[in-house]
Amino acid sequence: MPRILIPSALRQYVDRQDVVEVSGATVGELLEALATRYPELRRHLFTAEGKLRSFVNVYINEEDIRYLQREATPVGEADTISIVPSVAGGNATVAATPPSLSREEILRYSRHLIMPEVALEGQLKLRQASVLLVGAGGLGSPLALYLAAAGVGRIGLVDPDAVDLTNLQRQILYGTPDVGRKKLEAAAERLQALNPGVRLERYETALTSENALEILRDYDIVVDGTDNFPTRYLVNDACVLLGKPNVYGSIFRFEGQATVFAMPGGPCYRCLYPEPPPPGLVPSCAEGGVLGILPGLIGVIQATETIKLILGAGRPLVGRLLLYDALNMTFRELKIRRNPECPVCGDRPSIRELVDYYELCGAPRHSEQQGASQWDIEPRQLKQLLESRERIVVVDVREPHEYRICHLPGAKLIPLNELPRRLHELDSSEEIVVHCRSGQRSAKAVELLRQAGFRKVRNLRGGILAWSDQVDPSVPKY
Repeated sequence: MPRILIPSALRQYVDRQDVVEVSGATVGELLEALATRYPELRRHLFTAEGKLRSFVNVYINEEDIRYLQREATPVGEADTISIVPSVAGGNATVAATPPSLSREEILRYSRHLIMPEVALEGQLKLRQASVLLVGAGGLGSPLALYLAAAGVGRIGLVDPDAVDLTNLQRQILYGTPDVGRKKLEAAAERLQALNPGVRLERYETALTSENALEILRDYDIVVDGTDNFPTRYLVNDACVLLGKPNVYGSIFRFEGQATVFAMPGGPCYRCLYPEPPPPGLVPSCAEGGVLGILPGLIGVIQATETIKLILGAGRPLVGRLLLYDALNMTFRELKIRRNPECPVCGDRPSIRELVDYYELCGAPRHSEQQGASQWDIEPRQLKQLLESRERIVVVDVREPHEYRICHLPGAKLIPLNELPRRLHELDSSEEIVVHCRSGQRSAKAVELLRQAGFRKVRNLRGGILAWSDQVDPSVPKY
């Protein structure tokens, strides 16, 4: 019977299984059988009109069904179907090489110099190369460390954030004393200590449509270590417009992806994911979690591909999507084809300048995220209501393992993915306050409840994190 491999982002809808066997003669029949068996999965795979969502790619064995017969592609008993939702070779151009390395550089890079694939010529290429890292977090940490150690001459870092205690589980550029410091300040200190010969350029700003082309223009290679869809599409489009290779990586829970986009004749990110998923449908690492080791492995793969591009060595991941599953310790490779109809890199591109990527992805800008909606309630307001003994039903829409970490007294646990089928457990005549970790999932829950006819429902702004900050510091933050 054909197997369907379920990515971790969708396993909560299929009873936590990573492989499901269903029967059917075509890919479409298999997916329909899967959605029928697990109804909550349907909206993640299909539109309201029953069409396969454009941000969900489906492969049979190693082939993208878009280049076969799409949903009508026949399936044999031994075939494997992969669902790949969005969770954003050759030489890089380098400047003329200097005549030689210093005595200190020869000693520092000696293990490179004795490799015929690198040797003196390759090390000089590394010294003259320039690489921009978009993001100095989980992926950016191993990338920056290994590229600096390898002797990449100029490294640019783009990141506006400060170091948070929660970063230290995976962002190995930083240590406990760095908490509260600007990331790029701490990163520059660490990288210069590792290799004083590397020139570092810091951009303590968010990458935007207004500044992206200016920042990316002077670098040979761009490495995408971002954590949100607007920036992924922005990096992709800017790389295509500027003709820069885009070394891509993404992580979620126990799974990672890596490939190289925007090489001549190769696909770009939009070829793989023509449209972003609806806001909130794909959880971030902050909401869904990530194994701390995972970004190290994917970041090292990105660093490897970057160095191969600089050296012009080996076979780069162009047109190949590498999938890593840490739980099963497996690597799989899927083909990615350039889409001739792609609006950015296709034969007749319609996108010739950067657009509004927050509007494209339907995502709120940072300033909008800070503003309260009309359905929000502040933590102190909820505390006052609870102390006044008013009848308030508090609903926690996090997962059971999060509830065990910490929870509000008397809160009723109904995980977000279970909420549609458990509406009967709530009384629409009662005052309901919904909360999650940070307020994102609960905002979605409030929208769902209001669509179901609930009118006395509000969202705890900032979630249990804000409750810990403003009401009860004994509640642990995670």
